[in-house]
Amino acid sequence: MNEEGAKPVSREPAASDQALTFEQALARLEQVIDELEHGEIPLERAIALFEEGMRLSRMCAAILDEAEARIELLQKTADNAYEVKPFMGGDKAS
Repeated sequence: MNEEGAKPVSREPAASDQALTFEQALARLEQVIDELEHGEIPLERAIALFEEGMRLSRMCAAILDEAEARIELLQKTADNAYEVKPFMGGDKAS
């Protein structure tokens, strides 16, 4: 049951989520959060927005995890050459 003026609620994952860039997903997530925090919305709409926000959050986290895995550090060796080392999170390069 939708209140007058409320957007239709979809319980299915949005197929277009997969086509979003990180920046687009993050921008949409910010819109969802803003609407949840400041909007006078019916419960069903709030639940749908929460579900969309969780999908977007997981998507952004997965993109960031993939980007982190691709980052490599150049480290200087004892003979002043450089070698590529995998990024190890918060560890500092020596």
